[in-house]
Amino acid sequence: MLRNIRKIAASVGLALGVAVAASACAGGAGAADDVAGQTVLRLGHASSHESTWHRGLEKFADLVYENTNGEVRVDVFANELLGSEVDNINSIHTGDADMVLSGETLQSWAPIVGMMSTPFLIEDSEHMHRVITGEVGQMFEREISENAGLHVLTYFERGPRLVTSNTPIRDLDDLNSLRIRIPNVPLFVSVWQAWGASPTTMAFGEVFTSLQQGVIEAQENPLAMIHAGAFQEVQSYLNDTAHVRSWIYVLIGNDQWAALTPAQQTAIQNAANEAQAYEHQLFLAEEEYLLNLLTQTYGMTFVETNRQSFIDAIEQFYVNGGLTAEQLEVFFQIRELAN
Repeated sequence: MLRNIRKIAASVGLALGVAVAASACAGGAGAADDVAGQTVLRLGHASSHESTWHRGLEKFADLVYENTNGEVRVDVFANELLGSEVDNINSIHTGDADMVLSGETLQSWAPIVGMMSTPFLIEDSEHMHRVITGEVGQMFEREISENAGLHVLTYFERGPRLVTSNTPIRDLDDLNSLRIRIPNVPLFVSVWQAWGASPTTMAFGEVFTSLQQGVIEAQENPLAMIHAGAFQEVQSYLNDTAHVRSWIYVLIGNDQWAALTPAQQTAIQNAANEAQAYEHQLFLAEEEYLLNLLTQTYGMTFVETNRQSFIDAIEQFYVNGGLTAEQLEVFFQIRELAN
């Protein structure tokens, strides 16, 4: 999964685990006082100041200010300072905010967007890029624009979800009756049941103790959440299932976008494209850093899982009613872009 990115890790400094002093807003231009005639865009998100997403948004804010010669300023608010994703989206509709970082939450307005987190939908970063920039991605953007009132500028990738366990998971047979914690997502529950596991939902804060006491035997999360939850202290194996790969959008309200001049729109879109490439390098380096930390420093055993056995079983489940007819069509349309 991460074999081709080791050369990036050395070139990017990471400050994982270091507390960053919170401020009301961040970004190169965000700390400036209001300037007469300047357009100020308020962008809220739920991630922390030290996350690669926030650092990518800071880069975006700096580039917008530079590209528009100070005509437009983006103030970036981390840690839900403008409210939750739903709060932020509603605030955009009322004009109290302008931009947001959001993903599957958008399915409340555009249901098809919920497909983003379908297990074994996306193969890797290159496949994701082809999907987002292709016909399916354009369909998602239309649905988001028409139903959520938001204009897509770019996307940031989420870390793939991996399984940690006390016995290695090399293929589908190793999931038989496995007591695994999963998030409370109905599709996830039915998928893990179809794989033969015994999934249970619980709050993230309860997972460590439940693993420690043997209530559950495994859990699945991105590398960052595995490390944040200290699951390496109570789990021996890090299994390369990469069963869910998804992304999150950088969005601006349709009305706010329309209020900009064409030149400003071009400058902001160029800034978004550049910030996406910048954040992606940070993301790849952080994934490599975390993999090395969990395996080399903390001693977890990395297991190359036979994903095809999972894929074969889940495609059969989807065809037999696990997905609606519309979702199934989108699923196979996306899978065709994998190779």
